[in-house]
Amino acid sequence: MFKLKRLSQKPILEPISTNAWESKAVFNPGVIYHNGYVHLFYRACNNTFEALSFPQPQQDYKFVSSIGYAKSKDGINFERMPLPLLQGQGEQEAWGMEDPRITYLDGKFYMVYTAFGGRSWNDIRISLITSPDLLNWTNERKVLLDEPNKDGALHPEKVKGRYMLYHRRPPSIWVAFSDDLVHWQDHKIIMIPREGKWDSYKIGIAGPPILIEDGWLLIYHGVDEKKTYRLGAALLDREDPTKVLARQEEPILEPELEWERKGLVPNVVFSCGQCIIDGMLLVYYGACDTCIGVAGIEIEKIKF
Repeated sequence: MFKLKRLSQKPILEPISTNAWESKAVFNPGVIYHNGYVHLFYRACNNTFEALSFPQPQQDYKFVSSIGYAKSKDGINFERMPLPLLQGQGEQEAWGMEDPRITYLDGKFYMVYTAFGGRSWNDIRISLITSPDLLNWTNERKVLLDEPNKDGALHPEKVKGRYMLYHRRPPSIWVAFSDDLVHWQDHKIIMIPREGKWDSYKIGIAGPPILIEDGWLLIYHGVDEKKTYRLGAALLDREDPTKVLARQEEPILEPELEWERKGLVPNVVFSCGQCIIDGMLLVYYGACDTCIGVAGIEIEKIKF
């Protein structure tokens, strides 16, 4: 069993009140380590989430999510762009782009994110854009699954020659396969919630899994009946990542500090990405849908 240790006792990124697009919240970052930098792609909001108290989205309380960008040499101190890197386009992204997850595959960077149209709370679609360099992203935006779905990411390698997509049909973690990133087949559940445990209500992946000596390390979020969000860990087979070899009984990170327990949405730690630097796993997480923290562990200490 292992647990993450916080590498900062305070948030590493917080909202900036003078930047309207990120004035209320920065959270749920996707991450990749590339060319000596940690590249952080975070969800930013221009409003609080009062709209969530209504049965349907209310225009008077509309919140719009954009994708911000920051980079760091040491993984803790970040330099951030003053303007959003990406903003929603078209009807399906009228309320923005949420929860980006980054995968590098076949010489290209893929960002899978949730496109929220705001016509209902289920108006969410897993969507994809690509980039050659992490800063210049194509204007071609592709809905991968035409169904209410989220927590999507591409596996970092093709599996038997096909792309593999993680997604979440509540309450479980699913995968699907494609030859062309357009048509998806062979949907199957790989992990389900566990009754009576910290991940009993629903689960979804954090970032795309990362390769360690024993297989693919999958970090995921779990929610209990009280709607507390925690992070857990599972080990997937190296050759067939649809097989779960091990799953840790206890969470690896849970809300403990005040800023992880009190915020726009209380008692939440939620990650969309992690990376390895000099033998250290760094996991970046949104706290209370308000700010961003980081926790880590030496790779050699990860045991199942």
